[in-house]
Amino acid sequence: MANATMEEFEALLNESLEMDTPDEGTVVKGKVIAIEAGQAIIDVGYKMEGRVDLKEFANPGEAPEIEVGDEVEVYLRSAENARGEAVISREMARREEAWDRLEKAYADEERVEGAIFGRVKGGFTVDLGGAVAFLPGSQVDVRPVRDAGPLMGLKQPFQILKMDRRRGNIVVSRRAILEESRAEQRAEVIGKLSEGDTVDGVVKNITEYGAFVDLGGVDGLLHVTDMAWRRVNHPSEILSIGETIKVQVIKVNKETHRISLGMKQLEDDPWDLVGAKFPLDSVHTGRVTNITDYGAFVELEPGVEGLVHVSEMSWTKKNVHPGKIVSTSQEVEVMVLEIDAAKRRVSLGLKQTMRNPWEVFAETHPEGTEVEGEVKNITEFGLFIGLEGDIDGMVHLSDLSWDQRGEEAIQEYKKGDVVQAVVTETDIEKERISLSIKALGGDKFAEAVGGVKRGSIITVAVTAIEDGGIEVEYEGMKSFIRRSDLSRDRAEQRPERFQIGDKVDVRVTNVDAKTRKLGLSIKAREIAEEKEAVQQFGRSDSGASLGDILGAALKRDDD
Repeated sequence: MANATMEEFEALLNESLEMDTPDEGTVVKGKVIAIEAGQAIIDVGYKMEGRVDLKEFANPGEAPEIEVGDEVEVYLRSAENARGEAVISREMARREEAWDRLEKAYADEERVEGAIFGRVKGGFTVDLGGAVAFLPGSQVDVRPVRDAGPLMGLKQPFQILKMDRRRGNIVVSRRAILEESRAEQRAEVIGKLSEGDTVDGVVKNITEYGAFVDLGGVDGLLHVTDMAWRRVNHPSEILSIGETIKVQVIKVNKETHRISLGMKQLEDDPWDLVGAKFPLDSVHTGRVTNITDYGAFVELEPGVEGLVHVSEMSWTKKNVHPGKIVSTSQEVEVMVLEIDAAKRRVSLGLKQTMRNPWEVFAETHPEGTEVEGEVKNITEFGLFIGLEGDIDGMVHLSDLSWDQRGEEAIQEYKKGDVVQAVVTETDIEKERISLSIKALGGDKFAEAVGGVKRGSIITVAVTAIEDGGIEVEYEGMKSFIRRSDLSRDRAEQRPERFQIGDKVDVRVTNVDAKTRKLGLSIKAREIAEEKEAVQQFGRSDSGASLGDILGAALKRDDD
């Protein structure tokens, strides 16, 4: 009987232990009996106690809320460790509890509450009340978020996109929540908007091409060209994020929910008065706002810009980038050349505010004026000389020297040489100045042969004797008389019968200004004298001999 009683007692004891002792790997209830050294000591029954770090009782970014006497659920990992204590975890209990709750919400497509608490590669971590989920960067907002700082630790709703309890993976989206609420708000707000309405909005985002303005649940695009009548290089020049502005609704697309906004439409269009304020040929001071390859834009007043084409920038600087002539923000004087109100274009001129340097040069340097300048360039057809007013004059090959061929004379010059020349012509229309170096000091040939004509008899001095003839000089000009022109008599056509320094009368057979040479002949002079004698003292057919006629002529000369 006693044995039976002991067996019954043991069975009852085992049954009691099996019923009341919690299984390892389950969530159990416990009571906080003490808090010490940053840990909570929890009694989970049957003389089992465990320790849990206080931080496990806190939400990310918050202080732990736990006091002695609180009842809490913990996860029993092991009934006893080396110290005889139960190994328990509040965090794992919360995770199990959270997974049950989240799986139900996922199945019912319900929103869940969580808080972003960390940043990981590709996105963020979110605490969903015990379970940690991944929030991809693309699912944070409807537009890319540069700074997620303000969202950290903030309790807000999320939509579960995917979850796998076996792998412990949960993927959530904040964007899905925003899009859903935005769609409802957009429909409501857009239904109240009409084109032409003036509304208040808050600048939500700024891009290079404009700004997105929140109109109370729906965003509208304020394009950079609709911000002001003047040129705006970047929206940040006149707007800042969070600023409240007044805008006009330009266009509303009810189907796509796109709203176009404008600020400048609330101000008077400055172009309405352009014609009256900026008449043609008037000169104004403006500010350079933009420089391109083809010219520079100059702001005449806020909202009114004109283009100075590269061809109208300088009288002298051709094929130069506009940035070499003016700089951004520089104040310049410009002349109004043309106004096209329909196309909202003003053509301006920079060079027109300064006198044409070729006109000035023509007035101050008439033809025949001597000038001095530096050789700027040497080409196959002449020299370019730098002159006053930043303009060039050209000395053609043919105007370099009286005595040398142009190709030979140009070899004597190099870039940087300072030379003197005479102005021979100024063509204002073609912007061309012709110069001559050889004309300095006048034309010696023209001066020397000024009264000499073909047929004239002149006296020359022999300067050299050669086999083919003799070289002679007249007023500093050299000429050559060929052997055949030395005498009418063939026997006398001997160069050696002359001596250097002899004075000889010759007849001019040719005056060539181009080659600057005189054609001379003793033979022609003798023939002319004979002809004159025959005409004066007899005819060749009268029976008188030539000797008689010449003798009579000579006798008269002696008398």
